[in-house]
Amino acid sequence: MDDASEPLSGATAMAQIADQVRGCVLCPLAATRTLAVPGEGNLLSDVLLVGEGPGAREDRTGRPFVGPAGELLGELLAAIGWSREDVFITNVVKCRPPGNRDPEPEEKSACAPYLEAQERALDPAVVVTLGRHSLQRYLPGARIGAVHGRLRRSFGGQHVFPMYHPAAALHQASLRETLFRDVRGLPAALLDARRALDDERAASIQVEAAVDPEPIRDATADDTEQMTLFQEH
Repeated sequence: MDDASEPLSGATAMAQIADQVRGCVLCPLAATRTLAVPGEGNLLSDVLLVGEGPGAREDRTGRPFVGPAGELLGELLAAIGWSREDVFITNVVKCRPPGNRDPEPEEKSACAPYLEAQERALDPAVVVTLGRHSLQRYLPGARIGAVHGRLRRSFGGQHVFPMYHPAAALHQASLRETLFRDVRGLPAALLDARRALDDERAASIQVEAAVDPEPIRDATADDTEQMTLFQEH
């Protein structure tokens, strides 16, 4: 058993989150799912991709983005020289909504702690939102048509790169080129996010170093005596 006094490693934390997701019964989706879908990918990646929720194939396999939308996601990553193994992929809700309907607010709320725990364990430099439900999780009130393809900062301080959901391009062919155009900007957005985070860490260190040390209090007679005895020895 892990020592509760020691922080869990990222891999251990992610494994525990996945186990909790697979056994979760916090919302009605648990009654209709085949398998919960915690997410998968590179635990050391600086890029977290967050979609909406599992579809039929994901529900059968327990893996994210393995249907037609997942095939397009693989093409998008390949267009910038990346693969699924270079990122971590998950969803706002971890169980399939029946009929692939939109997830309900209470379902998203039930799953929110799992996604938050994954964010803490992964500590990504950039969160790529795929679709409007993921976008609203990080940038409430934003319209995807106005913000897609550009690096943004969430209210929580995370760097967010909004994109359309790959499934949208399967139904609206004109979005396919938009997706490819946007994803080509992701590597530069990642570099910008890393630079910003490095600058913030450096500034924080400088502020800590500039803090005045605790003032030296005046020596009392006892202190003077102790210092004299020490010097004499």
